[in-house]
Amino acid sequence: MPVHYPFSAVLGCQADDLDDMGLALVLTTISPEIGGVLVRGEKGTAKSTAVRGLAAVLPSISVYAGDRFSIDPADPSAESPDGPFGSAAVVESRPVRLVELPVGATEDRVVGSLHLESALSRGAVEFEPGLLARAHRGLLYVDEVNLLHDHLVDLLLDAAAMGRVSVERDGVSVEHAARFVLIGTMNPEEGELRPQLLDRFGLTVEVAAPRDPALRAEVVRRRMAFDLDAPAFVERYVAAERDLTARVSTARTLVGKVRLTAPGLLKIAEVCAAFEVDGLRADIVTARTAVAHAAWAGRSEVTREDIRRAALLALPHRRRRNPFDAPGLDEDLLDRILGDEELPPEPPEGGPADGSGDDSGAEGDPVGLTESDSAGPPPSGSGGSTEDEPPSVEPASEASGVETNTADDALDRPQSPSGVAPESVTAAAPAYRPRLLTATGLGTGRSGGRSKAIGSSGRRIGANTSTRGSLHLVETLKAAAGKQAARPRTSAKVELRTEDLRTAVREGREANLVLFCVDASGSMAARKRMAQVKAAVLSLLLDAYRRRDKVGMITFRGESAELVLPPTGSVDLAAARLDEVPAGGRTPLAEGLLEAARVLQREHLRDPDLRPLLVVVTDGRANSSRKTAQAHGKDAVRRSQQAAAYVAGLGVTTIVIDSESGPMRLGLARELAVHLGAEHVPVAEVSAEALTSAVHGYTGSTVGRGAA
Repeated sequence: MPVHYPFSAVLGCQADDLDDMGLALVLTTISPEIGGVLVRGEKGTAKSTAVRGLAAVLPSISVYAGDRFSIDPADPSAESPDGPFGSAAVVESRPVRLVELPVGATEDRVVGSLHLESALSRGAVEFEPGLLARAHRGLLYVDEVNLLHDHLVDLLLDAAAMGRVSVERDGVSVEHAARFVLIGTMNPEEGELRPQLLDRFGLTVEVAAPRDPALRAEVVRRRMAFDLDAPAFVERYVAAERDLTARVSTARTLVGKVRLTAPGLLKIAEVCAAFEVDGLRADIVTARTAVAHAAWAGRSEVTREDIRRAALLALPHRRRRNPFDAPGLDEDLLDRILGDEELPPEPPEGGPADGSGDDSGAEGDPVGLTESDSAGPPPSGSGGSTEDEPPSVEPASEASGVETNTADDALDRPQSPSGVAPESVTAAAPAYRPRLLTATGLGTGRSGGRSKAIGSSGRRIGANTSTRGSLHLVETLKAAAGKQAARPRTSAKVELRTEDLRTAVREGREANLVLFCVDASGSMAARKRMAQVKAAVLSLLLDAYRRRDKVGMITFRGESAELVLPPTGSVDLAAARLDEVPAGGRTPLAEGLLEAARVLQREHLRDPDLRPLLVVVTDGRANSSRKTAQAHGKDAVRRSQQAAAYVAGLGVTTIVIDSESGPMRLGLARELAVHLGAEHVPVAEVSAEALTSAVHGYTGSTVGRGAA
């Protein structure tokens, strides 16, 4: 049995001074109805170590010997598919289980399915319990829960909310209890959970490595001591672990006796309303957490401090926010709502029960308290923009076959002492719902919401002989039926063998690598093009967030291209980097395309199943410095065409978003799309609504011409 790092050693404090992560984990074990804990934090912050150590401090449980479903012998209403168990059944005590769910687990492994060995060897229909049955009355831990397939996350959260699992598949009909504490850990840099799923976790905590050198040194010292002699290190914390176990056991006994008064419940409702959380789940979870915290503190009644700690754990991930906003809570606002006074006593029976006697909130209406926090940004185009400077003409470059003294160039080039468009940082225009961009063909990547793929979820379109996936019973029987004549049979039953097994082939959706290659040159800074371009890219990033994509970003300007964001699952980082992208200088289009090719080739080696989608955002103009032209001996247009042909040879699905605007257009982005073998999309048609309007307008004009 592995020796786990002590829970109290991870926390580095006594039971009276738990940090947020330790407190959230303890409270949800005291009251599992809270709904579990999601621990978010950067890599290397002991998230997994703390969770694995938690099981050791929980009190042992009593079970029937041989019961695979771990029902409680003290609960007369509990039923096990392995039962019934009589009064003579052997009852034993065992530690709480920590069941780890791998990211690559199948649905059969999670909920259970037909026991294939029994079905094939004896013709018996038996149920093989899954991980949810094993986790009953224990801990179910999902590391990197943000990488788990959405349908499995939904299944887990539904089971955690209902406390039961029903299995109706492959001729098996089983229902069993599944009450467990769901704990998930994740690194936000690798991708976020969808807001709907984030809300289903009871509590969420953010963890980060300490910045104090003394604390960091102590962490390293303890870890090295554990690695050197684990049993001796664990022995040093036996007393602290025993105290935690006793306190959890006492709190579990007390939690059913804690009183949440009417003024306290009203205060919880005021807090949730002030932070504009959706639905009532936040109120329920906050109330349960406050009760558990009071029990943990040994109190028989919920206090102001209990509500405050509960709100800080239950509300940050539920407040109404944009997808790219980091979870958090305004503690000053929370303190103003709670007030300085302790909660008033329960009003006498027949007296006012609406909390009208509570003076702690007399400073103002909760809605009024949030007025300053809900103030939006100033209207777009109001002040601070450098794009309103008078434009002038940039001298034509001898190395470019395009950048000549056209009227459009005169509008697009702000003047600078060096003759090159100056740098400026432009804020994005408001985002919108974009059209769906997909990779061509059928992939085999991880589950997502963008391109068509063969995977473990979706509609069933066939069967194969793979050992991965769910059993296709009909196709298995059909495969065996044609071989019965050649097999010696001792009964009328169909004889099944391993080679007859067929698994379902399903068509669903996969996530993709969406690589943005963004033109940040001087021509993009003119006419506020960059604001429109950033709005389009931001809208596509929002779409990538919802579809579980991996994203990366390249910008090109001046004399080179830069990978400003290596491919990552965190679209938050991409949105932040997009805000910081300056515009100005020349247009090294070839360098941008070649850098995109290098990134795509490197990512293909890392994950061949992750299909890429290259999105090139540019007006198609290409120029370069004299130094670059002299080094390559060819003009920028020819170099960009050759680079485009090279990218096209990679066979990557590419979309060119044309940012060119104004009455005079050169159509260079459309020509670039031809060389790339890409779809050409004007930036104004990235919006799904704009595309629909354009299609309807085209259809109407065609019908009109036909009628004429």
